[in-house]
Amino acid sequence: MTSRELAVMMKKSPVTCHKALVKEYGRYVYAIVYNKLRGCGTNEDIEECVSDVFADIFMKCEFDLSSENDIKYLIAIIAKRKAIDNFRRLTAKANYTADTDEDDMKELVSDFSVDEHVERSELRRVLLDKIDELGEPDSTILIQKFYYSRNSTEIAQSVSMTAVAVRQRCARAMDKLRAKLVEIGMTV
Repeated sequence: MTSRELAVMMKKSPVTCHKALVKEYGRYVYAIVYNKLRGCGTNEDIEECVSDVFADIFMKCEFDLSSENDIKYLIAIIAKRKAIDNFRRLTAKANYTADTDEDDMKELVSDFSVDEHVERSELRRVLLDKIDELGEPDSTILIQKFYYSRNSTEIAQSVSMTAVAVRQRCARAMDKLRAKLVEIGMTV
């Protein structure tokens, strides 16, 4: 959802806009908040923080009608900051100190980060969408080359082209893909 789409929806019906925003980004915000508060807050604390994130988005953010940028990164920043504020509030209230519990918690530490996983999957989704926009056979060539690690000869057989033609199409498709990613603010 872009800033422009959100602003247009907001003018038509704030309630509909709010529902669409929560439907689109609710799970994403919940994942970020849960990752920050899972060690110190209850489910109610997490749900309250998620609600506060969406309240902040609607009360404090102004959406630019001229912007075509995705607002997901803005939402992620608001969610992280709100979750960190709630973490500080909850741990201060419980007289929680990380130093005394650190030894007990070492067993529970995981290198899996929900918000990083969600961001990576979102980047994959955007990348695949832009690859699909290239059309055939470019999208097929790129997916087979980079997702399935197939060589030019194998790809040539599946798209009825020569290996040389596949390599040329792949190079041109990569240039087109880079341009599409730059348009939306992503760099390769």
